[in-house]
Amino acid sequence: MTAIDRDAAPASPWLSVWLKPRDTIGRVLATDPRRHVLLLAALGAIAGFVAELTKAGLVLQLLDWRLAAVVAVGGAICGILGLYIYTVCFRWSGLLLGGGASPVQIRAVLAWGGAPIIIGLAVCLIALAWLRLAGGTGAATPRMLTVMLEVVTLLLGLWSIVLTLLMLGRVQSFGFWRTIANGLLGSLLVLPLLAIPLVIRTFVVQPFNIPSGAMMPTLLVGDFLFVAKYPYGYTHYSLPFAPRLFAGRILASEPQRGDVVVFRLPKDDTTDYIKRVVGLPGDRIQMRAGLLHINEQPVGRERIDDFIDEDGGRSARVKRWRETLPNGVSYDTLDLQDNGFLDNTQVFTVPPGHFFMMGDNRDNSTDSRVLSQVGYVPFENIVGRAALLYFSVDRESGSQAIRLARIGTPVR
Repeated sequence: MTAIDRDAAPASPWLSVWLKPRDTIGRVLATDPRRHVLLLAALGAIAGFVAELTKAGLVLQLLDWRLAAVVAVGGAICGILGLYIYTVCFRWSGLLLGGGASPVQIRAVLAWGGAPIIIGLAVCLIALAWLRLAGGTGAATPRMLTVMLEVVTLLLGLWSIVLTLLMLGRVQSFGFWRTIANGLLGSLLVLPLLAIPLVIRTFVVQPFNIPSGAMMPTLLVGDFLFVAKYPYGYTHYSLPFAPRLFAGRILASEPQRGDVVVFRLPKDDTTDYIKRVVGLPGDRIQMRAGLLHINEQPVGRERIDDFIDEDGGRSARVKRWRETLPNGVSYDTLDLQDNGFLDNTQVFTVPPGHFFMMGDNRDNSTDSRVLSQVGYVPFENIVGRAALLYFSVDRESGSQAIRLARIGTPVR
């Protein structure tokens, strides 16, 4: 028997996690180091997902079984994949420092190191069950619950790190400093893998969220969407922090009328806007009595069912139109008031290399019609094309309800 096996006692590792943390791995290896490892890894990642929802103030939405199922399945997949990735990195770094722990032992360390976080998940589920039995809460209770759960998950997360390092040092037969070095070096070996999301964000898709109602009804406040970076090629705005490493556009392809695009504001290129392209270089754009004209021709427009705007919990009916551009692209627009401030404009002639952007909420959108604030948008400032909604939460009504019906819908 190894030294670890001799020191092991039959008591449950769940008790030693708190009372004798150094003995936890001995108790695990004395029984079966493979037992429950995948389950613990899955539960640990699920607990991490729940912690992020707690920080966002959305933990109560887990009472919806559909979101709970997504969190459970997604967390399980991420947890198991992460377990094997981190095992490889921690074992390699341990070998460099003279350690001899096997992959089975490393996996046991990492899986059981998340035991305190799993306790935090249990606490969260108990709190949610209490809320369900209470039949609802006042406005202050969810905030109080959020703060309490944040404190609990923070403390348990710190203890989880300590526990993991104690167990890692035990299986590697390391002292304090070599254990710390093993942990840091192992984490550094994971960094190249963490760079994969950065590459995807730079060259493929980037997440954005909608803070205003300027693109209603196409995009609502609280929508989260992926913006495709590749359709129009790349500029220095495609890079993280937008360093001016080069000028112009690489692999350029111009947007088409009707595309919903994210662009950097010409007046302040640190600010992202999202609007619809209605004018191409050389076009003449004008609003007449609320109707869009392109090159002196009115676009097709028909009245459809009113849009129900639930801003601040108050329902209001807003006139909605189906607009069709000359290239056949159709979308809905809102008309909040007759003879609005931007319903009648001058003729705007779009300069070469620029585009004319408008919001679908025509009376509540600061866009290219306001030359002093937005104006014509240079091709170089366009970041990408809005592609897909991946999440949506109702922030205007105050309910923080998740709009499940919008998740996974394409942006058109």
